[in-house]
Amino acid sequence: MTRDHDAPATRPSFRSDGLSVGVGFPLTGVNDSRPSISRELALAEHAEEVGFDALWARDVPLYWPKFGDAGQTFDTWPWLATVAARTDEIALGTASVVLPIRHPIHVAKSAATVDRLSDGRLVLGVATGDRDPEYDAFDVDPESRGELFRESVRWLRTLWSEPFPELDGPWGRLDGRLDLRPKPAGEIPLFPTGHARQELSWIGAHGDGWLFYHLPEETLDSFLSDWRDVGGDKPYLMALQAELAADPTADPEPIHQGYRAGIEWFREYFGRLEAAGVDHVIVGISGREPEAGLTAFADGVLAYR
Repeated sequence: MTRDHDAPATRPSFRSDGLSVGVGFPLTGVNDSRPSISRELALAEHAEEVGFDALWARDVPLYWPKFGDAGQTFDTWPWLATVAARTDEIALGTASVVLPIRHPIHVAKSAATVDRLSDGRLVLGVATGDRDPEYDAFDVDPESRGELFRESVRWLRTLWSEPFPELDGPWGRLDGRLDLRPKPAGEIPLFPTGHARQELSWIGAHGDGWLFYHLPEETLDSFLSDWRDVGGDKPYLMALQAELAADPTADPEPIHQGYRAGIEWFREYFGRLEAAGVDHVIVGISGREPEAGLTAFADGVLAYR
């Protein structure tokens, strides 16, 4: 890549004039074993080339077969650093870092490092997690998830913004003698995912946006209305599974967290999402060979934004 690393990229905000669209790893669709590194990176480059706005990596420390998938299997931080070296301007996101089982100093340093290596392209989805055995593995009381989440957000904000901070909490104490290095290239947006065991008013006050899951359109309208009441014009992000039918005119069929449909229906659907006020969609594309699926979605949906 030829990017000038002395000229930082514009911080992704997902608050442009229109709907932006990202795609989630693993791009090869391999979700229960290690995907091909070279293939994933080539597809990441292709996603940027055809016009996707973001690449999203999930945080799955341990594989739980009962849950059904292992994410992209590689640890979030070295993986995004590797992707940063192979791309130029596309945003790099986490969907989402499970804060209650992570020490906030480790999260703050890893995120700041990736942000510096990517010239300010990192956006951080954060969550409380949904894989029950992980809490036992990390010796975390699942009933404390909500409180730990709030505390972690406070620590992250402070560690990134204040020199030699003073902090006291469940993970330890900083008394002003130590500092986090590096600091991020700029303010890293934090997007709480789902309800994160918080009141929506807390998410609106402390998050830089809200990341939620696929919802039926009538339910989505009410969620967006509630979000605008507490979050104002902060962005609303959503995840969606999109299985592309061979027939471009095929009507939609519900699948887990999304639809199977023809590309013409997806074009109309994304138009409705934009009109409703959705700011960013993280799409998982299946139904075709991965590169062909990315290209078809870009040509059939992104080109019409």
